[in-house]
Amino acid sequence: MPTTIEYRYEALALQSDALQVIFESLPWGVIVADEDGRLLFTNPAAEKLLGIGIVDASPYAYTSLEGWYLPDQISLVPHDQLPLVRAIRGEKISDELIFVRSSEQRPGVWIRVNAWPLKDTAGAVSGGVMIFHDFTQGRQALQSFTLLARVIEQTADSVVLTDTEGVIQYVNPAFEATTGYSREEAMGQTPRILRSGLHDAEFYRQMWDQFTHGAAFKGMVINRKKTGELYWAQQTITSMRDESGRLTHFVSVSQDITEVRKKQEQEFQLQLARDVQQRFYAAAPSVSGFDIGGSAHPADETGGDYFDFISMADGSLLIAVADAKGHGFSSALVMALTRAYVRCFAAMQLELDDILARVNQMLLKDLEHGHFVTLFLARLNLNPRSLSYASADHVPGFVFLESGKVKCTLDSTGPPLGLFSGSKFALRDTIRLAAGEIALFLTDGVPESTTPDGHQFGTQRVLDYVHAHNHDPAANIADGIYHATRAFVQGDPQDDDITSVIIKANCSEEEGRPRSSIPKSITKVIV
Repeated sequence: MPTTIEYRYEALALQSDALQVIFESLPWGVIVADEDGRLLFTNPAAEKLLGIGIVDASPYAYTSLEGWYLPDQISLVPHDQLPLVRAIRGEKISDELIFVRSSEQRPGVWIRVNAWPLKDTAGAVSGGVMIFHDFTQGRQALQSFTLLARVIEQTADSVVLTDTEGVIQYVNPAFEATTGYSREEAMGQTPRILRSGLHDAEFYRQMWDQFTHGAAFKGMVINRKKTGELYWAQQTITSMRDESGRLTHFVSVSQDITEVRKKQEQEFQLQLARDVQQRFYAAAPSVSGFDIGGSAHPADETGGDYFDFISMADGSLLIAVADAKGHGFSSALVMALTRAYVRCFAAMQLELDDILARVNQMLLKDLEHGHFVTLFLARLNLNPRSLSYASADHVPGFVFLESGKVKCTLDSTGPPLGLFSGSKFALRDTIRLAAGEIALFLTDGVPESTTPDGHQFGTQRVLDYVHAHNHDPAANIADGIYHATRAFVQGDPQDDDITSVIIKANCSEEEGRPRSSIPKSITKVIV
């Protein structure tokens, strides 16, 4: 019968065979070396991954484990820093990432390595063991995950991750910058910390019901920052599920669109102003013996210039040309007020100088300190053909002879409106208009149109243009002045409103307005 020792030997042999089968079946590579670095064991997985074997390889770990690179894939791992060599020295290595490229294994693989020393019964190091596995796909997945993490961390949109109860698990830096809450302050809270109080409970109930049932919520939400400031957010909330379909998280991505909303609101206000402006537009009046035209081109969507024609009870025509300080929406509002005041006092059949005085008193109450309006008023009489005028610090107008030369200049007769209480305005003597003569009223945007190098269009170029085109229809002259200024500045952005009005005395007082073949001028108020 076998002895006890023989039984033990047989049991150890069976155990050894079993271990051999196990190691050779493992998907992980296993290499064992003694204390001198001689390879004692490699399993098939190791030979496949590294391209070495216990038979055909050098028996020394120092020379057999070649082609091992640092993560930069360029620098070789020094022999004394190889994981198995370090393990033989007594060091334990955990999850170290190494790139291996051998002649048999190109273009190479990433392996994740664990190694530790073997010790005898006395505790002395007697060798080393290294276990590793192919991490190439894991490395690619890790790179993708790292890239995704960088995207989320660096995106300008706020990202919030919550559990199924709505408790915040993660926020990105954009969330911190937008809301004012730090990551530490947000973690463990719920998105209720952002509630503005401007949405009712039903709004949030419907939102929650939508994304908890698998449908993404998309909409605009008004939130409140840590400072109390409100902001608009375009928000998308999506439910996250695991491989089994179980709901695990909610992720919210939101973009601060407050500035976009402000711009939309401004555009709405400008559109409203333009709609009001359209109500002020009317065709230039048909006046026997005259050809009348006007042109107005604001620097912005709305402007601070306007011109107007008002029929008086005695048959004369009142012409107003005005310019508020600056341009844009605020100046347009001032112009709307000015136009209303002028029309109101003209209906009272007051003289031009008195109208200016009364408009001045009204604007003193309306305008902010330092703001003012210049206003030119002219009365066009039909029989005999003549005009009188009064001007509140407006740029000069001109009357041209039939030849195109200047007959007289219509200078200011008083200070601007809205600055001084009790301002007085003179009424200039009536000026007769002979057949073929032209009156020009304009705003300072015409002569002050400036080139990129600082040269102004100037008054003389205005006079020269009228002289050269004095036989054109009134509307064509007014439009032509504008186009001449734009050509002069060589396409430089328009920095002021440009307005002009032309009054032409026809060759015969019995002649009426030009025939339909001549373009009709337009009465404009730039508001």
